[in-house]
Amino acid sequence: MTYISRRGFLAAGGATLSMAALPRFAFAQSAMSLTAGSRVLDIDGRAATVYGLEGPKGQGLFLNPGERFRVDLTNSLDVPTLIHWHGQVPPNDQDGVPDLPRPVLQPGETRSYNYEPLEGTYWMHAHIPLHEMNLLAAPLIVRSAEDVKADRQEVVMFLHDFSFKAPEEVMQEITGGSGAGHDMNAMGGSSPGASNDHSGMQMGNSSMSMDMSMLDGMTMDLNDYDWDAYLTNDRTLSDPDVVRVEKGGRIKLRVINGAAATVFWIDTGKVSARLVAVDGHAIQPLEGNRFGVAMGQRLDLELDLSGEGAWPMLALREGAKERTGLILATAGAAVDKIAALADENSPAFDRDMAQELKLRGLESLPARPAQSSPMVMLGGSMQPYVWTIDGKVWGEHTPIVARTGERVEIMFHNTSMMGHPMHLHGHVFQVVDINGRRIEGARRDTVYVPPMGMVTVALDAGEAARWMLHCHHMPHLQTGMMTEFAVSA
Repeated sequence: MTYISRRGFLAAGGATLSMAALPRFAFAQSAMSLTAGSRVLDIDGRAATVYGLEGPKGQGLFLNPGERFRVDLTNSLDVPTLIHWHGQVPPNDQDGVPDLPRPVLQPGETRSYNYEPLEGTYWMHAHIPLHEMNLLAAPLIVRSAEDVKADRQEVVMFLHDFSFKAPEEVMQEITGGSGAGHDMNAMGGSSPGASNDHSGMQMGNSSMSMDMSMLDGMTMDLNDYDWDAYLTNDRTLSDPDVVRVEKGGRIKLRVINGAAATVFWIDTGKVSARLVAVDGHAIQPLEGNRFGVAMGQRLDLELDLSGEGAWPMLALREGAKERTGLILATAGAAVDKIAALADENSPAFDRDMAQELKLRGLESLPARPAQSSPMVMLGGSMQPYVWTIDGKVWGEHTPIVARTGERVEIMFHNTSMMGHPMHLHGHVFQVVDINGRRIEGARRDTVYVPPMGMVTVALDAGEAARWMLHCHHMPHLQTGMMTEFAVSA
């Protein structure tokens, strides 16, 4: 990962890309190279071959204020793939969904991208679930003028979950070998093998009266797979990333949950943090030392370190003992070993939406009445392992429709016992209602909808195109939990 010091230089522990220290003219708006390829990681002393996204000097891309996203993406893998710029709002033909509208990138092929990026903490990943599960993902950081002026060090905390087994084997275990997975390599087509029988799922209006108190006597499915390792910047706590910081330093910690299927709590320990942005968009600062982050979401945390020492920044797997993280440490400070297992399970994440209810965006959508208010029903079950939107898997779906410029309020109603981080392509939305409580919440691109919960987001429909709307739990996406937001002119 990249660590940009308070004066714009690489910190001693930094090992990769630092474009931010260069003047803008040094770029001359020439295209950056980005390569989807294979790499080898050391996971607890065992070699693992995974995918990755290699920029000019390491995994990921960092852009300066005002710099366009000009990237030449080359596929050096031996399989076709395609990369989505998560949370960014490029023209639809650059969004990175296979066959919607452009085809996958063949081995050896290069494709160029050029658009004006949104500033903030973003990331990029394959929009083929099995590839993302194999770590074809990396940070995409677009720095603001405020970032450049600020007297603080920037640290990226990129989280993932990992299995030594191939993603296809992982899916076989998760689905019980039922063959329930769909071909998400051809997202524009049908979903072979999808069942039309959803009678075993908790669907329909009968569940509308269920409130969160009823969950107390029911079993939530927090995690549906035990991964072999949980990674921060490609490393586990057996050999963590140690970031050298200045005495009394000020830190901006950019947290990205790139995991396939794991929600994390970010625990800053003895250091009080200020949550200042979610999904790249500023919020009214929220103080604390533990914040939850679902798959696809990002957190920007500001930290003020006191004196000299070492400060673990941990990511705790929800509902379990596993954890990962990195260490902030001043020069010469002793760094104690941290076990990969905590003494007790961490709690479930935001089942009552307590965290989301506290978030307030610094900028709200202009007030105007909604012209359409579609309800999106999220359903599914562990047996059979199939996950749906409005009772349908991808390929059998009915699009959500809107016209460019219309104010749309989408209400997500989760009728299942698993949480779903719902991600909409090509748009930034605002959370405006949680379980019937109206708020002026955070602006986001990915919102977590807890079991039996209801969340409404508002947006103004953008470019006339087919935009994907899906769960960012990769096994759920692989088994069909995707629809489209179809915008017409």
